[in-house]
Amino acid sequence: MPETQLHDAVKIGIVSISDRASSGVYEDQGLPALQAWLSGALLNPITFEPRLIADEQERISATLIELVNAGCSLVLTTGGTGPALRDVTPEATLAVADKEMPGFGEQMRQISLRFVPTAILSRQVAVIRGQSLIINLPGQPKSIAETLEGLKDASGQSIVHGIFAAIPYCVDLIGGPYLETRDAVCKAFRPKAAIRASKST
Repeated sequence: MPETQLHDAVKIGIVSISDRASSGVYEDQGLPALQAWLSGALLNPITFEPRLIADEQERISATLIELVNAGCSLVLTTGGTGPALRDVTPEATLAVADKEMPGFGEQMRQISLRFVPTAILSRQVAVIRGQSLIINLPGQPKSIAETLEGLKDASGQSIVHGIFAAIPYCVDLIGGPYLETRDAVCKAFRPKAAIRASKST
């Protein structure tokens, strides 16, 4: 008999939004950072759908819709969330939303405020479209990891929860695959009734 797959497969859209990186002025760092963190955090087999695009609102919205229609249960963007004139990622994200999930943006700013006072200038949002969760992340690889993973003290105890701890249960609630994390990176939280029995023997 074929071996039972222990973890649900998941398709994840990752979108880096930058005028300069998309035009080749410098090498994009957002997509590699997202892919590396997610690969280390999740036990699930992942199919990534990467996109590198310019800061153009209609293009961003169209890309998000494309990824949701392609079956991505989770779509993470990086870049374009500040107050500059070309920063339109939040507007493009809200334009495709069925529901807004403000807690994600609130928590990301709380994490970043522990490092820089300018975190209050960040406008990241999170929304649900259909059966997909879309989240705007910061633009820097270090900040991406901090907001997803949270902050820990020297002994490894959590000081501030990262947003990814809540993502698997949110994906459950909207009908997506059962995401399982490596606890050493980021322990997913679910109510006891929502925890699936292990398939392993």
